[in-house]
Amino acid sequence: MEKNSVKAYQEFSEERFTKRIIYKKGETTAFVLNFMPGQQLPVHKHPGTEVYLYVVTGTGTFIIDGQETTVSEADLVHVGGDEELAFNNTGSEPVSLYVVLSKVPSDQYAKNI
Repeated sequence: MEKNSVKAYQEFSEERFTKRIIYKKGETTAFVLNFMPGQQLPVHKHPGTEVYLYVVTGTGTFIIDGQETTVSEADLVHVGGDEELAFNNTGSEPVSLYVVLSKVPSDQYAKNI
């Protein structure tokens, strides 16, 4: 058993969003994405995996296959690996997203940034 706190991974940067890996077990990884107001996650895909996102704090907008969806604290979102995903912190407060990838498409997806 392992116990962690998402709060320990809520590290923000004025330069760009941050990504902090919490777990990497087998083909699954879990991490936190942290955004200051106005910061964005560019459009991308996660081929061959399922993506589960939980809004820990804040509000923002997901753009999934070109369709915008507003989210706020405690919302859950599922995205298939072939869907294009982007995120914008459109609120006035920092945003943290807890993300689980059911299968890591490549090691590039399981690194801190």
